[in-house]
Amino acid sequence: MLKSGVLRGRTVRPFSKTTQLTQSRSLAIMAQARLKVAVTGSAGRTGALVVKKLLERAAEFETRAVVRNSSSKPKLTQLGLEESAILAADISQGDAKAFEAAFTGCDAVVIATSAVPVLKPLSLIPVFWAKLTGGKGVMPQFGWKEGQNPEQVDWLGQKVQIDAAKATGVKKVVLISSMGGTDKDNNLNKLGNGNILQWKRKAEQYLIASGLTYTIIHPGGLIDEADGQRQLVVGVDDTLLKETMRSIPRGDVAELSVRCLTLKAAENRAFDVITRKPGEGEPTKDFGALLTNMSSNCDYSINSQWP
Repeated sequence: MLKSGVLRGRTVRPFSKTTQLTQSRSLAIMAQARLKVAVTGSAGRTGALVVKKLLERAAEFETRAVVRNSSSKPKLTQLGLEESAILAADISQGDAKAFEAAFTGCDAVVIATSAVPVLKPLSLIPVFWAKLTGGKGVMPQFGWKEGQNPEQVDWLGQKVQIDAAKATGVKKVVLISSMGGTDKDNNLNKLGNGNILQWKRKAEQYLIASGLTYTIIHPGGLIDEADGQRQLVVGVDDTLLKETMRSIPRGDVAELSVRCLTLKAAENRAFDVITRKPGEGEPTKDFGALLTNMSSNCDYSINSQWP
């Protein structure tokens, strides 16, 4: 405890018990006011960035990370997250009880889970041969890990998460999805015959029908470059695919996801987002204005996958 004394001619007195009690109450109120957020897919490249940005705003958010298994915990503790705040729920098993346990007490959930295609190495042989001989139209082949194809992860796995969020009283869900969902013939659907965008779109429509407050973000091609240095551009229904630049840094997607947790303009919105090249326009700082100035919402009657 601080003792009475003199500092540069001024008497320094210890804090009174009343002052100490007031400060303790203020800290308690601040702690209670923090938004409790669970991030699924938090061991992935984009999900980990969402966790990182939430931790950077510790005065606003209490962060909980949800991973497939405990082997991912070191990656998240290195970001500064307490191990007790990292919970396991295997999306490939559709474990509803595990997700309900992970979401209990949370105000919001950020869903960053996604099926990830796996390159078939032997498929590169005909690709290289075609290049040597001038052949065209030969593409590498992709598959999916056991239990982790798009139907299991992007549809059934996200459905389980949405149901768990509703069952546990979560107030807001931010879903990170992908552009291209209006076109059933999009090339991404051909990867491993997975129809990944079709299953993602079905999950998006299920979220909208759930009655939960939501934000659905359709980023363009994800790139691992510095965030916060570009102007964000939003649109709907894949019109941004006509742009020359159709990518966005993962960190910008993570930042936007965190901002959407509290922005009124983000409530019950579904939109696409890309960025300009660095130096083309001012880097986006006012995310509220970005979404307020976009009057439209994605039209899910286009290539509808639900019910």
